[in-house]
Amino acid sequence: MVAEPGRSALAAVFRAMAGDPAVVDEVVAAARAESAEVARLPPAENRRHVEVMLAAGLAAFVRPGQPGDPQPGDPQRGPEHGPERGPRVGPQLGPDFEPDFVPDFEAAALLGADRAAQGVPITALLRGVQAGRNRAVQIAMERARAAGVPPEVMLEVLLESDRYTGALEIHVITGYHDAELELARTARDTRTQLLRRLLLGDAGTLTADELAETGLQAHGQYHCVVSDVTDPLRARALERQLATNPGLFGLVDGKLTGIAGRLPTSAVPDAQALVVVAPQAPLDRIRPLYALCLNALGSAEELGLSGLHHVTDLAGQSALSTQPAMADLLSRTLLGALDPADSFHRQLAATVLAYLDHGQRFDRTATALHVHPNTIRYRLTRFEEAVGMSLQAVTVESRAAVMDTLHWWWALRTWLGPH
Repeated sequence: MVAEPGRSALAAVFRAMAGDPAVVDEVVAAARAESAEVARLPPAENRRHVEVMLAAGLAAFVRPGQPGDPQPGDPQRGPEHGPERGPRVGPQLGPDFEPDFVPDFEAAALLGADRAAQGVPITALLRGVQAGRNRAVQIAMERARAAGVPPEVMLEVLLESDRYTGALEIHVITGYHDAELELARTARDTRTQLLRRLLLGDAGTLTADELAETGLQAHGQYHCVVSDVTDPLRARALERQLATNPGLFGLVDGKLTGIAGRLPTSAVPDAQALVVVAPQAPLDRIRPLYALCLNALGSAEELGLSGLHHVTDLAGQSALSTQPAMADLLSRTLLGALDPADSFHRQLAATVLAYLDHGQRFDRTATALHVHPNTIRYRLTRFEEAVGMSLQAVTVESRAAVMDTLHWWWALRTWLGPH
């Protein structure tokens, strides 16, 4: 039985961890570092599950009703307030802990089901789950030690956590296999596997019969379509709006992706979704287009874009994003005199970037920033004084001016960070 002095302190540690975004970040990073397949998913998709599972896991060791615990109706709320969803696995840790608490393993089963739909191998998934669990335990022990929790208390909870983790992994596996069986009973999984072969493998290995089953033609022309949507339910809804006939959509590397015979409408129904499309090409050229679309999607995310965008419209940002070392070097060379922590310096840099983005026009830049054109002129002068260089070259009509403008734009974008 856990000693009385350590119970409340340990419960407080768990509650603090459950509400700390930095803990979620570290658990996500550990899972992605251990599993390459998990790391191919967007970080937001990893975080979506980790937040729920971490809160549910920590709540499993704290008696409901304590300050800071999940309240009725919260997604982290344990099933003692609803139908039982698993074996009665839980710590036996005294008054500050609930001896008969039944952890909510629904999040674990959902994680397994989503990763099955996204094509992540079960072994890769479990490597990520175990790595994340180990990091969470490390953080808990470090914080408990700093809070003065006695070693015997930490040891007992650590032993109980092994029981909880074992049950959690069983539910992850169960959810995964249940989803696999459901997918196998439909033609959807076959179509998704074929799409992954087209985008990640060799389109030349596909037979005419395999293509015919999906409605695709070996000599047809198709658009590659990639979105940032990762949630399977949300992906299904968006797919219904984007898919054309002939077309083939599914989750590839965790994102809703597809090939379509006709260009999707510019009005993406999901207002928060980001969609990148490539020009039409034969199937044997779809794979390199998919790589370009992925790169463009990342650039669009950095710019804070949403809606539908053509991959060619993002060509400049995509090309520059593949050279981070050069971007950093250029930024330090041109803007080394600026202090990133100085708000005035950041205002000057943002103004110059807006000036370049609006065709070096004072009136357009002033309208965009809601200031007077003379304010733009003043800030550009102060910027030149701060960096010790002139921006005059960017207004000269010559090839050199084009390259100077590119250098300044790239350096400023890098220095200011993501949009």
